[in-house]
Amino acid sequence: MKTKRKSRISALLRSFYTQCRTLRWRSLLAMVLAGLSNALSASLFLYPMRLYDSGVSGLSMLLDQITPPELTLSLFLILINFPIFVFGAKKQGFAFTVYSLLAVSSYSVISALLMRSLGSDVSVVSPLVGDELLLCVIFGGLLSGLSSGLAIRFGGAIDGIDVLSVIFAKRLGLTLGSFVLIFNTLLYLSAGMIIHSWVLPLYSVLTYFGGSKTVDFVVEGISRSKCAMIVTDKADALSAALSENFRASGTIINAIGGYSKAEKQIIYFVVNQYQIYKLRTLVQDIDPHAYISLQDVTDIFTAEDK
Repeated sequence: MKTKRKSRISALLRSFYTQCRTLRWRSLLAMVLAGLSNALSASLFLYPMRLYDSGVSGLSMLLDQITPPELTLSLFLILINFPIFVFGAKKQGFAFTVYSLLAVSSYSVISALLMRSLGSDVSVVSPLVGDELLLCVIFGGLLSGLSSGLAIRFGGAIDGIDVLSVIFAKRLGLTLGSFVLIFNTLLYLSAGMIIHSWVLPLYSVLTYFGGSKTVDFVVEGISRSKCAMIVTDKADALSAALSENFRASGTIINAIGGYSKAEKQIIYFVVNQYQIYKLRTLVQDIDPHAYISLQDVTDIFTAEDK
């Protein structure tokens, strides 16, 4: 019996070691930075003005307000987020779970240290901008969105609402974005009814909006590339011209017209937003009857990129 137990423990340790080797130091560092960014958002801008972040972070801020002083924001972040990430570990994977737990832990610890160092002032006004509510809304949202964007971009999450949306949104027939929106709407409505005021919850909606746009910026970048799908009868000539003018070659795909049943070819080509006019002009000069479809491309990398 002892031998079997030792072998099981040994197998688990080997498996854990193998999983740990898949973790990347850049992602681990990004999670700490994400935690720092969210801690700055909460401690310097949102918490002092009684504004609410989105997701579990916002729920933790609300619970901090309505419970005894011993139950702090940092404590609620751990108590709520950790079970959610552990619950979603099987679906999300080992690396995602470790990254996310590190991000939440960093957020919790750094925010606790900041609030302790700032003293009682942090519960009255913002230590940076005083009682300028709009500035707190803007910069609190930006830093909160930056933290979420960093976590997502490097393979984790800093809020349990992301995991809950993945697990339950499809079952409820919702998109991930709709699930998060409904959760935050219920959160802000609850906050308004509890504190008997709608001013701060409505300002929190602006914080959430600014944060979501910042997430898109961090994850997708300031300038999205465009994927051009060019349906043409002159693929060889077009491909040669594209290579000459853009110093890049596209991919030619054989296709059949849905109505005419004629053989067609599709050139898959990626350009940035400033090259669209040049691409369109070049294609029209060579094949005026070509059909061009453009789609956003949020990221471009090879299988070798790490």
